[in-house]
Amino acid sequence: MYLRKVSRKNNDGSVVEYYQLAHNERHPVTRKPVAKIIHHFGRADQIDRDMLVRLCSSIARVCDVSVVNPENVESKQMESGAFPKDLKIIGTRILGTVWVIEQLWEKLGIGKTLRDICARKKIAAPYERALLAMTANRLCAPESKLGVWDRWLSKVFLPSCDDIELDHMYEAMDLLHEHSEQIEKSIFFSTANLFNRTVDLIFYDTTTASFSIDAGDGDEFRKIGRPKEGGWSVQVIVALAVTSDGLPVRSWIFPGNTTDVTTVSKVREDLRGWNLGRALFIADAGMNSVDNREELSKACGKYILACRMSSVDEIKKDVLNKPGRYTQIKDNLQAKEVIVGDGERRRRYILCYNPTEAERQKKHRLELVAILKAELEKHKDKTASAKWAIELLASQRFKRYLLITEENTIRIDQGKIREAAKYDGKWVLQTNDDTISLEDAACGYRSLLVIERCFRSLKKTQIRMTPMYHWLQRRIESHVRICVMALLIQRVAEIECKASWGQIRHSLETLQATEFFSINHRIFRRNELSAEASLLLEKLKIPVPKAVLSIEKSS
Repeated sequence: MYLRKVSRKNNDGSVVEYYQLAHNERHPVTRKPVAKIIHHFGRADQIDRDMLVRLCSSIARVCDVSVVNPENVESKQMESGAFPKDLKIIGTRILGTVWVIEQLWEKLGIGKTLRDICARKKIAAPYERALLAMTANRLCAPESKLGVWDRWLSKVFLPSCDDIELDHMYEAMDLLHEHSEQIEKSIFFSTANLFNRTVDLIFYDTTTASFSIDAGDGDEFRKIGRPKEGGWSVQVIVALAVTSDGLPVRSWIFPGNTTDVTTVSKVREDLRGWNLGRALFIADAGMNSVDNREELSKACGKYILACRMSSVDEIKKDVLNKPGRYTQIKDNLQAKEVIVGDGERRRRYILCYNPTEAERQKKHRLELVAILKAELEKHKDKTASAKWAIELLASQRFKRYLLITEENTIRIDQGKIREAAKYDGKWVLQTNDDTISLEDAACGYRSLLVIERCFRSLKKTQIRMTPMYHWLQRRIESHVRICVMALLIQRVAEIECKASWGQIRHSLETLQATEFFSINHRIFRRNELSAEASLLLEKLKIPVPKAVLSIEKSS
């Protein structure tokens, strides 16, 4: 009787090894020894080492021999304050964060989706592992693709990515671009099924992603535009659709000079192809136009769109001046319904009011007016062509409250101040859904802030999508989608743990892998879990890494 190891090669070129307990029997005809399997232990990389140790110990007791477990010997030596003489510590690597990311990568079906594509195309290169490495890096310490391969992978314990070459990363990005729609669709529905998410609300918005170049280079994709942060730069437009709790549904990338209002037709076409069922599309005022409302009616059926209160006559005359009491929704949220028109021309508006925000805006406006009065009193020459006057007229803060008279002087416009007061704490929504309640519509739009948090994480705080250094359009799009996959993993972890990714990462970084080296072996062993890391793994339903992560024979 003996323990044997067998291997099997998968379609994607990966090799899986199994342990079996067997003994030899002679074949009745050929009289040659044939292995008979007594027990299957399972995959070698998933087997419980302690189970084999217990089996060895029980056999040893019967045979009156002793079995030495090197792990126990090491533990006793360490407890006594001494290391084995020939064992040296090389260093430590980050384990906790990449362990959780890799487990969620599989749990969300991302790894399986990518491996299935590679298997169909008969690709043996580790493209799925390369995409995992690039995605994990965005959530740990964002680097360029060269930086991931050359510097970052050596700092983390991610042994399945050890054989990745730099070319594999760029080729994996090309694969992701080629199958982006299929991958996004598969990942989203896998996530929705896993976490029992219904797609009733879809929040949509756009942001800008800039490049580290000074001027346009004639490319049809990278265009000079006005970033959301202000100024001008070479950029692309990134659009994102998310659920009410911030799980990405799908992403789009448009040329840098694309206006928000023109992106909806493409979004409508793509989302309609996904057959999401009833999905209420919620977007900001930048998406609100006659053509877009018509497009959205064809796509998701129902929508809630914010309106520009000061530039639409119907809203200024009929909606804001409509008599009637507000309905109290929450402490700082009131709303009332306003119907304009009849029959097919009937339009449903919802006027929302936040008393706390109204008081804040009023106080801010009074402070600005006081500053303006003090500035005007300082100058005897009040002509509009004076340098100080030109600066005030060009200011985003003050120009809205100033007026140039017929005598070419500037003064404070009391009419504009009274007009601005009408909008304090108010916003107007337009919807074609007559079934949605006043409360659901008002609270649904308020939740649009979730997409702003997603963009902030993508661009600044965690994933740092910008600035980008890619030149080819397919690589730009793949880079954005890698960042969106990182955002999906981040949001799932935040929802399950009820904590920010920064807090999660801080707790997980205490879990590290220490590398030991001797003449005969190279050993990776994890440290003890902190209480915070243990609780996070429990909430995420992710197993604790084995105490001894790997033992390799020294070459």
